[in-house]
Amino acid sequence: MPRGALSPPLSPSRRRQALPAEAVDDGTIDAVDHRILGELQREGRITNVELARRTGLSPAPCLRRMHRLEAIGVIRGYHAEPDPQKLGWQIMFFAIVGLESQKESVLAEFEATIAAWPEVRECHMIRGGGDFLLRLVARDAAHENQLTARLTGLERVSRVQTLQTIRTSRNLPGVPL
Repeated sequence: MPRGALSPPLSPSRRRQALPAEAVDDGTIDAVDHRILGELQREGRITNVELARRTGLSPAPCLRRMHRLEAIGVIRGYHAEPDPQKLGWQIMFFAIVGLESQKESVLAEFEATIAAWPEVRECHMIRGGGDFLLRLVARDAAHENQLTARLTGLERVSRVQTLQTIRTSRNLPGVPL
């Protein structure tokens, strides 16, 4: 690994082993942690040396803080953000799904089914207007129709309303810091 590059995230169990117990359980996020998180949200591939420089730390304490933020679950992971259209996913749409029952077993069954669909990029249990809000991608209109038919055909689904995205003018990762 190049000098100053970020190390890959440790598994949760390895993170707990690498840090003192009080660091894992603390959960306090200070202004320096916020600066680290803000820089990582803007540029996830930044080296540790550059991250330290931008946040006013030296590299070792910066890396320790990053590992701590990973260990307490504030940083959940790192990923690339490919352009869906350049990869053949021309349509993004949302589906509001109502189920016949809100029993936990029915909700969990639906979530497990949807988790196996690669086109479902987000699944949120919601309040008001339905039980779940899904964000899906499709290659074309025919594929979108197939996905909608699959959704409406699920055994415990009572209602599906789809909303096709025309344009996205804002899509920010993370949260305001």
